[in-house]
Amino acid sequence: MTAAPLDPSEGGGRFPGFDVQGQSAHWDPITQGVVLARLGRPADLRFFTVAEEATARGLFDQLLDQRQEPRIPVVNMVDARLAEDQTDGWHYEDMEPDAEAWRGTLADLDSEARERHGSGFAGLSWEEQKVLLTDVHNADQWRGRQAARVWSLWTRYACTAYYSHPSAWNEIGFAGPAYPRGYKNLGLDAREPFEVADVRPGQDPANPKAKSGRGRH
Repeated sequence: MTAAPLDPSEGGGRFPGFDVQGQSAHWDPITQGVVLARLGRPADLRFFTVAEEATARGLFDQLLDQRQEPRIPVVNMVDARLAEDQTDGWHYEDMEPDAEAWRGTLADLDSEARERHGSGFAGLSWEEQKVLLTDVHNADQWRGRQAARVWSLWTRYACTAYYSHPSAWNEIGFAGPAYPRGYKNLGLDAREPFEVADVRPGQDPANPKAKSGRGRH
């Protein structure tokens, strides 16, 4: 297994040679089953319609900058949550429950794309999608909803799915669940023997192209 295909210029490749799957023998059997199942064939879609899937796929690719294969199957992972009503246990008072909010905001995203470009969101170019989503992000209100709350819905589900996948753990050097082995070397830059050092510790992961004078602590 490899990390998500993030180019070093975009912050990838910081933990060369690290593979969290090699740590699975230290997890309890239930955790092994749950985590390793995420590496198998993605679950069939049960919640999103065909049209919603296409819009959601474009949205998640943009939010997570997934431009090439192998992609982490975020659409399938979010679909499974919504099909099984595995929400965060709350929703904004002025928005629908999450399942309804997902259907509504994906439909609105598609409508916005058609009004601007005469094509659904999935049919837009990468740059056209990016501009549209940037406008949503920067708005106060968007199609009858508070834009920040729409953005929260999208990013909460996208990030939860992405960073629950072992390929994303490889990308960030995360060795997986601490139970039952645990972590004993606590503190800044105090690694366990099974952890791999960050080869670019001075690079800001949120802005990898920016120059930084920070060194290793």
